[in-house]
Amino acid sequence: MSRHGIHDTAPATRWEDAYLGGNGRHGVLVHGRTDAETVVVTHHDLVLPDAASGVEPPALAGELAAVQDLLLAGEQAAAVRRFGGDWEARSVQSFHPGFAVRWTRSHRGEVTGYRRELDFRTGVVTTRWREADGEWLAECFVSRADDVVVQRLVAPEGGTVEAEIGLDGRLPGAPAGLRAAVRSVYRPAEIPYSAELPRDTALLRLRARYPDSAYGYRGAARIVATGGTVRCDGPRVYVSGAREVLVLTRAARGEIGAPASELSRLDTGMYGLSADHRELLARHVALHGTAYDRVRLDLGAPEADRQRPVAELLERQTADPSVLQPALLEALFAAGRYHLLSASGALPPRLCGLWTGDWHTAWGGAFTTNANLNLQIASAATGDLPEVTRALAALIRGQLADWRTNARLLYGTRGVVAPAHTDGTNGLQYHFDQRWPHHLWTAGADWLLQPLVEYVETSGDLDFLRAELLPTLAEVADFYTDFLTRTAADGTFVLVPSYSPENRPAGPDGVPLPAPASVNATMDLAAARHALLTAADLTERHTDASGAHWRAVADRLPDYRVNADGALAEWAWPSSGDSYDHRHVSHLYPVWPLDEISPDTTPALAEAARTALLLRGDENWSGHGLLHRALAAARLDDPVLAGRQLAELLLRGFHFRSLMTSHYPDLEAYNADVAHALPAVLTELLVRSHPATATAPARLVLLPALPEALPFGSLSGLRTRFGAVVRSLSWTPSAVTVVLYSPVDQEVTVRSGPVGKHPSVRHLLTAGEERRIRFDR
Repeated sequence: MSRHGIHDTAPATRWEDAYLGGNGRHGVLVHGRTDAETVVVTHHDLVLPDAASGVEPPALAGELAAVQDLLLAGEQAAAVRRFGGDWEARSVQSFHPGFAVRWTRSHRGEVTGYRRELDFRTGVVTTRWREADGEWLAECFVSRADDVVVQRLVAPEGGTVEAEIGLDGRLPGAPAGLRAAVRSVYRPAEIPYSAELPRDTALLRLRARYPDSAYGYRGAARIVATGGTVRCDGPRVYVSGAREVLVLTRAARGEIGAPASELSRLDTGMYGLSADHRELLARHVALHGTAYDRVRLDLGAPEADRQRPVAELLERQTADPSVLQPALLEALFAAGRYHLLSASGALPPRLCGLWTGDWHTAWGGAFTTNANLNLQIASAATGDLPEVTRALAALIRGQLADWRTNARLLYGTRGVVAPAHTDGTNGLQYHFDQRWPHHLWTAGADWLLQPLVEYVETSGDLDFLRAELLPTLAEVADFYTDFLTRTAADGTFVLVPSYSPENRPAGPDGVPLPAPASVNATMDLAAARHALLTAADLTERHTDASGAHWRAVADRLPDYRVNADGALAEWAWPSSGDSYDHRHVSHLYPVWPLDEISPDTTPALAEAARTALLLRGDENWSGHGLLHRALAAARLDDPVLAGRQLAELLLRGFHFRSLMTSHYPDLEAYNADVAHALPAVLTELLVRSHPATATAPARLVLLPALPEALPFGSLSGLRTRFGAVVRSLSWTPSAVTVVLYSPVDQEVTVRSGPVGKHPSVRHLLTAGEERRIRFDR
């Protein structure tokens, strides 16, 4: 293993341990077998059709006033029943694997020297082994340049490939009514005959149709046998006498028989691709490698540890929980960046990233927006992965019309309301459930737009701000302007109905109330305030319009509440008690990522937020709960609390041998939350940045929550939220040094360590010049 890759000494025996590749559209799961290789191909578009998909939510706006009366009177259960409680809950369309590319061959003697590797910098999965005739090589990557899965099998010097290759469309859990067939052809009928067409080429074509549906998907695999021949035999292609075999594969989903669809172009498109492996790889690495290499982390791990198989490092960490393994953390940081980049393109990562080997994907492989998606992409802006941010923007852009429908039908307002779950095909609100009434959650649009705000802060992309972000933020602000009609006795607005995912307030006896509908959930308050003020600020800074009308609404929002335990309350409503033993920490939205509550600017509220974290239970040890608490603890300058959450993520068995992760401990449910969010946790321990405000310069905090177990290290390439780049950050037990580069002249205050340890120092950054700053520790 190295800081930029992992290796294993055995093939994957289950799909969860397969090494992963992807370009944000296609994904692969590579098992690394020597005699019967399986490469599962996935695609973001592959979701099982559901006739209920696209059905609009019920028109409940006419019931809103009565529902508000019920909630204000403390009748939560009656309010939920009246506000869509009898509406049938709908599930999202389930994400599923496409098919497997399988090749089989006979061993030539005993297999020795086996090694399976994944190079994060190139995205290439390599398998090497020796047989009696020499060393064999198998490679696989997913091209970001050409949108194709590229596989290669190379025989030893003087040897040949003798193999059978096929496509398997019936992977575990496939519905019984799935109609799938595979056919091999030397030349598709759509390709005009040409004497130049290689005689060593064949095409495998998979056609699949969903049960009781007009939709289906296809797979196409072009096989090129260099120096050998191919023979088509029904659903298989036989390769003989080849020095090496190249397999180029794509998948597509669509309506069967639709003219000029992507399905109809799939086969012909395979023959427009280069069959030169070296050229395909170079084109891919130019994009993938450049993105991956933008940020580097070095925790001073011993080189011998970096060369250990990842499974051994995981075992060593578990065997000695008292000592964080720097080599393991380096690998998890690098793997997290790699997997996040690989899963993001046409869409951002799903709950399972871009990968599954089973049709029974946990939670349908959806995008769950009330926590998971934002946690997964938390490192995108500061980690300089605009590819990920653009994928989120694409998801939002494609769903805005549905978000407007949600606002109009559910609340009778202008603006937008985002759903808590989506399969990526629409943004309509489905989740009507008396236990999980996500249709009462209004914070979703602001929550999902916050990563785009951070992107603009870090990149300075004002074109994106004006064309896309600001108009959508204005719609969120318009929603709250229309929605906030009820007032409390002191004249402040009341957010009703409200919902804190996925918790419920407690009654006077401390027992959770029978229904989770609520008033003034802290997350909803934070989202309303942020949307209104951010829309007003950005409008006035970047257009000729005024945002005063939004500011006036924000000024009438209530303050957050500190409960009798001294903790930031999850509901800013006096009759709502806190239910502490819960995986979500939605009420810490003003801490992370908004920075509205901070040790520097609001110390009393920051201490209340820290108390809320200390009182929070672990419930079922969901990975996203540990991640969210770690990020909030880092923002609160608490290295002990943040380090405790990080340790739990390392010790409770979240990581498969692929370094993809589970939602629960002990590898219970394949899920990308921990894998994708760990880079954000690690960087938040090391660097925190804040943009300038109208009254204060930009702020930078170095090592705000660094665990004692990591006394040495360096980080480079991180972007700050005031537009400067951390060219390098290095620390030892005696000093911390940072080199900043700013594209504009600006003033910034810098401090090192948790608040109160060292005073902040003002520095002037000169445009186009590096500035070196050092602190003694």
